[in-house]
Amino acid sequence: MGVLLLRRPPLILRTAAHLLLLLLLDCAGSTSHSLRYFYTAVSEPGQGLPQFISVGYVDDQQFVQYDSDTQEALPQVPWMRKVEKEDPLYWKKITHLFRDTERVLGWNLATLQTRFNQSGGFPSLQEMLGCELRSDGRKEGYWQFGYNGRDFIAFDKETLTWTAADTGAKVTKRKWDPIVEQNKYRRAYLEETCIEWLQRYLEYGKETLLRTEAPVVKVTRKADYDGLETLVCQVHGFYPKEIEANWVKDGEVWQEGTLRGLVAPNSDGTYYLLLSVQIDPEERERFRCRVEHDSLEKPLDVAWEKEPVNLGLIVGAIVGVMAAILLVSGTIIFFIRRKQSKKLAYKAASTSSQESDSSASVLLRAPAEFQRSTSPENIHRLWQGGANNWSSVANLAPKLAPRVLPGDRCRNQRADF
Repeated sequence: MGVLLLRRPPLILRTAAHLLLLLLLDCAGSTSHSLRYFYTAVSEPGQGLPQFISVGYVDDQQFVQYDSDTQEALPQVPWMRKVEKEDPLYWKKITHLFRDTERVLGWNLATLQTRFNQSGGFPSLQEMLGCELRSDGRKEGYWQFGYNGRDFIAFDKETLTWTAADTGAKVTKRKWDPIVEQNKYRRAYLEETCIEWLQRYLEYGKETLLRTEAPVVKVTRKADYDGLETLVCQVHGFYPKEIEANWVKDGEVWQEGTLRGLVAPNSDGTYYLLLSVQIDPEERERFRCRVEHDSLEKPLDVAWEKEPVNLGLIVGAIVGVMAAILLVSGTIIFFIRRKQSKKLAYKAASTSSQESDSSASVLLRAPAEFQRSTSPENIHRLWQGGANNWSSVANLAPKLAPRVLPGDRCRNQRADF
């Protein structure tokens, strides 16, 4: 089992970070914060997938990544560069920790393959650990493993024991439960060290992680086949993630016929949420979408409103159509007149030539090429527009990857599966 734990930051840094964080959290409202690490080891590398990958998150923002191809821990956000000012060797230390975890998790994956007699397929071992600082001051922590995409074994920090998810994991449980000192060390890490590093990272990235962005709320409606209609509340562009949104009828929370989606991330780091309710159209005016968020001084109640007619857009469209008609008409008239003028010019030239020929002793005939050049011709214009080919590359972001935490010293403890 890969256990890479870091010693707690120096006392003076812990005290300063704790006091500062209390002030920051007080200003940030009732938001919870978390520090999580994910590790994934596979038996063999696949196309685009390293044999080992590790990522770390503060809240939902990835701040570090390591994989077996690069063999180097790399910052994923600009604010992580601040850590180098306090500890110039930070990235070298955390790289060493990730490499140790890669080796240990690889050993344990091989152990499980032997235990389950699995030589083919694409076996994987995942490790997840992290801590959370709740808005009410409570501290939570977890440490667990998954094998081939399923729960395998999880640590219970209250009893200092392990909970096996299947029969195969009971072998590991019998090995790990008696290692009391190591289990105590894990609990101390989750309840103290992890929280202190979380506070430190929040201070580094406070401009991003502790900011607030108010939600934009809009209510739309659509008719249903049964004579009812559905109101949809679109809440988007808010940060942090925690938000409370409900339908209210006559000022009271209304749950009947309500569907609620999950809070999901936008590409710009904010979040969005959708919730709907099916109603009788005659009661539409009695419903409101109520939203509560840290960025709002008071709850926001939004009703459906009929979108006003945009006269400017209509007038602009009419003017555009008329301009297009005039342009086409003018072009047609131009070519018709041009064609007529060329016919008249050719006729006049022919008449003059005949008169000249009758008075001259020598007949002159214009070459056929000249006659063809002076005859009316159709004008063709070719507009050749090339189609732009756009391609997008999706970043591989494994949901699970091994964990490691930075510090001045590390203690590498290994317990075989």
